[in-house]
Amino acid sequence: MSNIGIPGIILIIIVFALIALFFLSFSAFIRKLLKNSDKSHNQTNIDSRLNRIEDELRVINKKMDNRDS
Repeated sequence: MSNIGIPGIILIIIVFALIALFFLSFSAFIRKLLKNSDKSHNQTNIDSRLNRIEDELRVINKKMDNRDS
C-alpha cells in the first residue's frame, strides 16, 4: 500500500463511492418497481369492482325497463 500514494487513495475512495452509489440507486429502483407493481395490482382490483358495479347497474336498468313496459 505504500506505493499507492495520495492520487491512488483518492481514486480508490472514488471507486468505492461509485460502487456504493450504484447499489443505493439499484435498490431504490427495485423498491420503486415493487411499489408500482403493488399499484397495478390495486388498479386491477379497482377495475374488477367497477365491472361488478356496471353489471349490477345493467341488471337494475333491465328491471326498470321491464317494469315500465
